[in-house]
Amino acid sequence: MSSASKVTAKEPKRATARASASNSRPDNGERSDGISIGVILRFPADIAEELQRWRASFGDPMAAVVPAHITLVTTTMTKDWEATRTHVREIAGKQAPFTVTIAGTGSFRPVSPVVFLNVEDGFGECVNLHRQLQSGPLERELPFAYHPHVTVAHDVAPESLDEAEAVLKDYRATFPVASMGLYEHDDNGIWQLREELDFGTKPHDDRGQDGAADAS
Repeated sequence: MSSASKVTAKEPKRATARASASNSRPDNGERSDGISIGVILRFPADIAEELQRWRASFGDPMAAVVPAHITLVTTTMTKDWEATRTHVREIAGKQAPFTVTIAGTGSFRPVSPVVFLNVEDGFGECVNLHRQLQSGPLERELPFAYHPHVTVAHDVAPESLDEAEAVLKDYRATFPVASMGLYEHDDNGIWQLREELDFGTKPHDDRGQDGAADAS
């Protein structure tokens, strides 16, 4: 069961997430142009929708296209889809479900105009998953150290960042996490969910089938 604070966002126009599952899939094996992928933890629908309303209320245009989430692997290029999918599946299979608590705000200012919710419970699990995932076919050097967080305002006016940091300082929500999503950044600039991978399961044998979970 998830639990969230009673803080209520101002009602903006309803935002609709564009990231969704697709029946198409990348070519098997190596691709000369590469595939841009990401791995995230999604939230229960009620919490995701609440945070999406908050993000829109601060004037963040990305509220309409980016559902609330915790990033495990940020945009990373790979030329071998099958090796990448196998890699992510194997890590998911070894990970036990865990609990996440998001509470209070922080900011990456002045380095980056971002206000976020802190990850309390589950911080260590997120860091461990990131370390495992950002290896093998996804290994690369990152410009900043990985820090699990939930973005609630990005690249908006300074006063809107101040508002987000103040208004949500007492926000708290706790929920279980039992899977992670493998996404591809397609040619249209949209994040497509390729597979939702349950934790603690054996690697899939149906390598010819992609997941069709809805990421909206």
